[in-house]
Amino acid sequence: MKATVVVDNIKGCGLSSEWGLCIYIEYGDKVVLLDTGASDLFVRNAQELGLDLARVDFAALSHGHYDHANGMRAFFKANSKAPFYLQKGSGENCYDKYWLYRHYIGIPRGILSEAADRIRFAEGKFQVCPGVWLLPHTTPGLEAIGKRNHMYLRNDGKNDGRDGRKWRADDFSHEQSLVFETEGGLVIFNSCSHGGADNIIREVQEALPGKKIKAMVGGFHLYKRKADEVRAMARSMKETGIEQIYTGHCTGDRAFAVFKDELGEMVHQMSCGLVMEF
Repeated sequence: MKATVVVDNIKGCGLSSEWGLCIYIEYGDKVVLLDTGASDLFVRNAQELGLDLARVDFAALSHGHYDHANGMRAFFKANSKAPFYLQKGSGENCYDKYWLYRHYIGIPRGILSEAADRIRFAEGKFQVCPGVWLLPHTTPGLEAIGKRNHMYLRNDGKNDGRDGRKWRADDFSHEQSLVFETEGGLVIFNSCSHGGADNIIREVQEALPGKKIKAMVGGFHLYKRKADEVRAMARSMKETGIEQIYTGHCTGDRAFAVFKDELGEMVHQMSCGLVMEF
């Protein structure tokens, strides 16, 4: 399989960058798009890279935040057929919340009804096609991570009204891992890994037992974390037996340097135009 970074925070290959992520994945005879970045930049970058968005067989949203979903409308214009998979827990309800401050950080408002004919919802251990899986979080207590990061879900009466509260800390029920089976082992894509990159690897190992973890690709949401926290994450990931790590977006330069110091050649920096082959 071959995966090309279409959009990332770090420039490369003469391409423009933005705070967001989009990856074009070629797997056998299938083409998969993970996320659409924060704008229509992914369309322009794909053209520069010679990647045909009309060839995409299906797209998947890693989680319900704007910097991964704001290009959805542009994708539907560029591709007239591919279904777009969201995790069942997704809604137009994600916010940054600090006391009285509230800022919407979710998917484009109105997209769920506007694109209802294209959007599909994955639930549980979901096989999209042979060798390709969408997996939700199964780690308990992720609300604590949401609260720590000031990320909340608002009760809109449809998606989020489990206990009647207007606000609840995000449990990342809208986040999912895109996993591919390869001859060398499993390759995991999770664009921000809000639920913890180490947790995600272990979730995949539990869902698909007996399979080696070849690599994990994505951001780890560590750009605000202290060095000792980052080092603990790197060590915890290494303990899973993973062989390669490709990271960018919300990992951050300082955290990447700690990962590199801790794990050496296992770790690779993502940037626009980077091609990864597994």
